[in-house]
Amino acid sequence: MIVAGGLLGAALAGGVLLVVAHVLAGRRPSLEARVLPYLRDLAGDGPRSAPAAPRNAAAAIYGPLLRRAADGVERVLGGAESVRRRLARAGLDRSVHDFRVEQVLWGLTGFAVLAAFALLRALHSPGSALPLALMCAGGFAAGVLLRDNRLTSQVKRREAAIVAEFPTVAELLALAVAAGEGPVAALDRVVRRSRGELSRDLADVLAGIRTGEPVADAFDRLAAVCGVPVVARFAHGIAVAVERGTPLADVLHAQAADVRDAGRRELIERSSRQEIWMMLPVVFLVMPLVVVLAFWPGYVGLTLTSP
Repeated sequence: MIVAGGLLGAALAGGVLLVVAHVLAGRRPSLEARVLPYLRDLAGDGPRSAPAAPRNAAAAIYGPLLRRAADGVERVLGGAESVRRRLARAGLDRSVHDFRVEQVLWGLTGFAVLAAFALLRALHSPGSALPLALMCAGGFAAGVLLRDNRLTSQVKRREAAIVAEFPTVAELLALAVAAGEGPVAALDRVVRRSRGELSRDLADVLAGIRTGEPVADAFDRLAAVCGVPVVARFAHGIAVAVERGTPLADVLHAQAADVRDAGRRELIERSSRQEIWMMLPVVFLVMPLVVVLAFWPGYVGLTLTSP
């Protein structure tokens, strides 16, 4: 009895040790994850290397199927270069193939929802299966397109945040440069004291400069990647100022003032476009209430005095 208990205890301890070892091995980053971020000369969206070893059984079973489905979506939709640009403009650190896998997952979610509805419909009133199958296929296509539409909305939201953040960042850079700091030191000060989407892009520029990239080339790269015209002009202005030695503070102050003026003009134009919608509550809510309050006492008086 004691021997059997000891064997059971040893088996339990061995199982616990195996589980703990597997969890620790899964949490430890792989060699590629630790080395590749420091290799800046490798293209992020070039030919894909061999996939990493799956971390669980689900990834091992369904991973190849998802990759093949993502390749099929890429062949049908195309536009890999457009997707790559939008991923960069949205600030998402992933490849086109990873985005296609996400599209497949969204499509499978839409397919599953409509398949459940079709199953309930078939159980309630059996009929032709072809319309239900077409509806499920439409759910898959809708999920794929919805993920693409969400990427576009992410790009627009990030660019709006960059435009809103730009005047403050430009003024801070101008103040730092006017105080006697160089462009790189001023950029480092602003990046350390600000938070936002534009600050993240400037942090990437600063990282490139610190690894040996020329200042003008780093800002030219920012202008090429960023899809916001005002930031592209800002990056080109700094690159030209650094190359030719023109006063940088005046350029930054002028660009910040231009962005603020453009924001005010856009607000006025938006309000003028929404003028009709702004009148709807007045016409259909306020004015009927005013008319009712004006004529209701007279109507009640006539009702009470009439025989």
